[in-house]
Amino acid sequence: MTIEVSLKTLQRASRGVHHPIEQTMERLPQGVRRLAVQLRSSLSVDEVWPVLTDYEGLSDFIPNLSSSTLLSRKGNLVTLSQVGSQQFLGLKFSAEVQLELIEHRPEGLLRFRMLRGDFRRFEGCWRLQAVPDATLILYDLTVQGCMGMPVALIEQRLKQDLNDNLLAVEKEALRRK
Repeated sequence: MTIEVSLKTLQRASRGVHHPIEQTMERLPQGVRRLAVQLRSSLSVDEVWPVLTDYEGLSDFIPNLSSSTLLSRKGNLVTLSQVGSQQFLGLKFSAEVQLELIEHRPEGLLRFRMLRGDFRRFEGCWRLQAVPDATLILYDLTVQGCMGMPVALIEQRLKQDLNDNLLAVEKEALRRK
């Protein structure tokens, strides 16, 4: 079974399943950045949604996410604690956030906002949109670092991390298929 999934993944990749990731970034006042990344995938919304909402398992496949702990769930309202860590110039940097998420499954929308954490602002959404023969996977993030956190450093790291996160979600959904 594992070999079949691997072969299917390779066959899809050879058919050009991976489209370029589209990315935009806005520089807003006071060091706020809004980034949006989008990937067109051959997977269905029903195949990707369970990966996005596997809150306890996210740190198993999202790069630089050290832990993801489900704190509570009340219907479509979820509270998570997450810790991300990275290496910058030989130094280890980690950031912790407690997030409130609202699941809007019929719309393929997962909104989140920071309740507390190591940023001044951290909010956004995941959106899954079915289009002919594909699903658009969109990740939109508005972030503002803490005092003393260099904005340029955050900006460069986030650009690459958001791409990596989208690809990791798609890869995990393919693995589970």
